[in-house]
This record gives sequence, C-alpha cells and structure tokens, in this order.
Amino acid sequence: MSGIDPGAHRDPVLARRLIDAIGRLAEDRAITLMEVCGTHTMNIGRYGFRSVMPPGVRLLSGPGCPVCVTPNHDLDNAIALARVDGVTLATFGDLMRVPGSSTTLARCKADGCDVRVVYSPLDALALARSLPHRQVAFAAVGFETTAPAVAATILRARERGLENFSVLCSHKTTPPALRAIARDPDTRIDGFILPGHVAAITGIDPFGFLPREFHTPGVVTGFEPVDILEGIATLIRMVAAEAPAIENAYRRVVAPRGNPVARQLVDQVFEPVDAVWRGLGTVSASGLRIRSAYADLDAQQRFDIEAEPARTAPGCRCGDVLRGAIPPGSCPLFGRSCTPEHPIGPCMVSSEGSCAAAHRFREP
Repeated sequence: MSGIDPGAHRDPVLARRLIDAIGRLAEDRAITLMEVCGTHTMNIGRYGFRSVMPPGVRLLSGPGCPVCVTPNHDLDNAIALARVDGVTLATFGDLMRVPGSSTTLARCKADGCDVRVVYSPLDALALARSLPHRQVAFAAVGFETTAPAVAATILRARERGLENFSVLCSHKTTPPALRAIARDPDTRIDGFILPGHVAAITGIDPFGFLPREFHTPGVVTGFEPVDILEGIATLIRMVAAEAPAIENAYRRVVAPRGNPVARQLVDQVFEPVDAVWRGLGTVSASGLRIRSAYADLDAQQRFDIEAEPARTAPGCRCGDVLRGAIPPGSCPLFGRSCTPEHPIGPCMVSSEGSCAAAHRFREP
C-alpha cells in the first residue's frame, strides 16, 4: 500500500478494502495496538475506526498528547512564573485550561496575571521586543516536533541580544516513553502506530529498539483515513507473521533519517535529561534541558520560581489512560464530573487528549 496515489488518502473504496483486509489478517487473534500521537487519537475517533475493527483488535491511545503528559509540577511552575511581578508568560492556547494542582493559567490570567496566547515561539520573541520593560517567558511544551522551533527562537534571541526573553522548558522525547510502556507489566502492546510528525524530525531509526528489544513492530504513518488503516493493516500483518520491524508508511513526508537540520538545532540548544511524565513517572533521558551555554535564556535559571506542592485531583486516572492501562471510559470521573466544559484532568481538556476524543466521538 506504500505506493498509494497522493489523492487517494481519503478514498472510501480503498478504505473499505483496507478494513476488509484487516479483518482477514486479524482472523480470531487478540491484538492490541497503541497510537502515540494526539492527531492519530483524534482522527481514529473522528473516522470511527474503533467501531469497524474486528472483535479481537483493540486500539489504545498512548502518551501522544504533550499537554497531557506534562505533570502537575511543570504546570504549577508555569503558573508560579506567571505570578512573578514584571513577567509576561506566553504560551500556546491548549495549555491555558489544563489544571495544575489547584488552578489553571486561564484563572491566573483572570486574576490579573499577564498571560498571553501565542501561535509560535517567534510570536513570543516578538512580544518581548514589543514589551522592553517586561520579562517575557515562553512556556515550552511538546515533543520532537516543536523543539526545533523553540531551539531556533532561543538562538535568535541570543543573536539579537534580547535580555527580556527566556524559555521555561518542558520538552519531552517520544522513544524513551515507548520503552517505558513496552516494559510496563500492566500494558501489553502488540504494535505501535508511530507519530508521523515526530518521525519527520527524528527519522525512523530511534524506534528500532522496539523490534530488537521487545519483539514489537511499529509503523510510522500519516493522518488521513487510508494512512491510518494502512498502518493498522501493516502492523497486524507483522504480528501475524511474527516478523516485527519498523516500517515507514508515510514516505511522502518522513525521510528515513528525518530532518538533520532540525535535529542539529535541538542538539545545539538542548541536552537530554530525566523527565517526569504523567502516568509514566520519571523516564530516563526523556526530557530536554537548555544547555548551560544558553542558561541566561532559561527561565528556570533566571527566576526564583516557587510553585506549590504538586498534587493530583482525587479520582482522576488520566495517567492510567496515557500509559494504556485503561480506556478513558474506565475512569470513574469520565463524562460525569469530568467533561470538556469542566475538565478535571488534562486528558479531557486538550484538543489532542484521549478523554476529550472519547467524549467527543462517544467512544467507550
């Protein structure tokens, strides 16, 4: 299927053929697949793919939403920074309503903090230039997809000598989280639908440990209906043949080695560090920290941030959803006290959250 014509990615006839092929390949097998990209999560729900899978094929959502995996400690840090006198906090819109331990950035803004929504890190840099008498800090969350843009922004701030700009960095990298899930005794994953956006930066080699160490296949795929179904069919084919590998079914976007320029930017500005993920705990070398050469642009170093002790809302099982231990509907708060209008956990508030997708598309 890798030679699909670019105009056919929404072809209903081709999609129907792939659904039929999945049924034949799966036979009576029990197969659990996990997607680890928030866009895949939303589109699997939007196209109703869980409802057309054979009885034995289960599609789980993993830690593919960067806002969702950000722990309360990091959110509380951003809120505490927004409360520092003279600081303007810039952030992406999907972070505004995510609950920290006791409040959100949106409530902080309503209480008088200067919190601004931007659409790119460069917007935050422009904001700093327009507010020379204030310190502008950009709260950076995201995976390998967004880290290069933040790295480039830090370099530009250095070039321009901006002394009122900094970055509060909470970036994370995907492969170490997948290793943690593959090792999790409570979660048995037979194959991973790998994130196309991330692989466009990293290439496919960083996921090679899955078949080598865990005998588990993975497929990098795109986001259109035929893309996703092709990825599922390819995974089931490898599971049935007991021939795990990493396949690239998104070759129109993902080169085998990814984007070397973007990776070089990340390596220049950031270094790996252990990081806490919601649901997974501390994952070795899964975070990015601003290198000491750019410490003057690190908000964590520049400001005395005093966040409240982190705590999780009672009953919220967002962490178990993110590691694939339970589906969203198994959380006792789902659809009851926790809804998109009144989210208790980040999985319900983010546009890429598993619970938000399940609620929107009425999935179990």
